Amino acid sequence: QVLLVESGGGLVQAGGSLRLSCAASGRTFSRYDMGWFRQAPGKEREFVAGTTWIRANTYLGDYADSVKGRCTISRDDGKNTVDLQMNSLNSEDTGIYYCAAKSAGRSLYDTWGQGTQVTVSS
Repeated sequence: QVLLVESGGGLVQAGGSLRLSCAASGRTFSRYDMGWFRQAPGKEREFVAGTTWIRANTYLGDYADSVKGRCTISRDDGKNTVDLQMNSLNSEDTGIYYCAAKSAGRSLYDTWGQGTQVTVSS
């Protein structure tokens, strides 16, 4: 089982940047697909970005259309971390951001962090 703890959220002006980080416990972190999701007020949780394990030290990155070109997901298997760099933020990026994990090959994310709040002011 992997435990996830997010950090890096906060208040930022529109057009600004934030970097979210997720620290994971567990000895087999490198074999997990990792992702970031968000939930805006009054909306359902949605996928933002993910890394899918392909083979040793090789992952496939994937992004929601709404963040393509503005966000970059990266992971450091030596540190058991996965980060989300977000640029050119706008008010629609406001929400609670969750780090998520699933064993490679599974279809659904089944492990979640507690979330970190991101608020973009216009």
